[in-house]
Amino acid sequence: MTPLSSSSSSCSSLPFPIPIHTRSSSSSSSSSSSSFIYYFPVLSNVRTQIQCSASTTDVCTQSPKIDTSLLTIAESFYEDELWAAASLRVRSFNRFHPDTFGLQDHRKYLAEREFEALKERVSGKRLGFRRVSCINASLPMSHILSLSLSDDFCSSCKFSDGGEDRVVVGTLDLNQCLSLPDEISGTKPELNEPDITRAYLSNVCVAEELHRNGLGYALLEKSKLVAYDWGITDLYVHVAVDNEPAKKLYTKSGFVYESDEPAWQARFLDRPRRLLLWKGLAIS
Repeated sequence: MTPLSSSSSSCSSLPFPIPIHTRSSSSSSSSSSSSFIYYFPVLSNVRTQIQCSASTTDVCTQSPKIDTSLLTIAESFYEDELWAAASLRVRSFNRFHPDTFGLQDHRKYLAEREFEALKERVSGKRLGFRRVSCINASLPMSHILSLSLSDDFCSSCKFSDGGEDRVVVGTLDLNQCLSLPDEISGTKPELNEPDITRAYLSNVCVAEELHRNGLGYALLEKSKLVAYDWGITDLYVHVAVDNEPAKKLYTKSGFVYESDEPAWQARFLDRPRRLLLWKGLAIS
């Protein structure tokens, strides 16, 4: 429950102060203004885990239905919640054989690496990024336990908020920058200073146990609101060309095709070729 901090030298170019908070029982009321309680119909025809791996084409299984009135989607600036988000990303973007030697140690190593990188980005210390926000969807631990989900999921993705144990069930990053490392860049806006009004979504994922609950769509809608508040006019996301569930989700959310990754680049990076999708955000 340690808040993020940053040195003045590394963040002097930011147009805003990095929020510094301390979790306590009295902090819940002050942080409620940044929360996003999203009530939405269940999207039974959309799988919501967004990965670059072809493993997203696994056979669909029936997922337990969540109580959406308990769902909170909000920006996170707290280390315990960022750790929970990092752990969910490791679970979502990697496939391990359960009998792998040292599996837990390897998962912990990957989570620590993502956690440190995430802290660096959110605190404004990563060069090339004007602003980064980690947006998480979470549910109360009590509700997660009532769904009889795995103990590993509950323990690795939990955090505490105002004395209540919660579990991160979906996460993404909103990055205000010209481009993301090793990714094709957007071309909009065509005017000056595109770094101020261009942003990218990354690390979009939803807990595998809770697919088909509309969580991915809800995360995207929240990210648009945050981007709009930042003055973003052009929002981008990369998606693997063979990731049909993700492409359907982004299309439903209003994203359209802009360009695609050259085949040679995908081969060089040893990954499926990626598409670049664009969504315009009207700024009044």
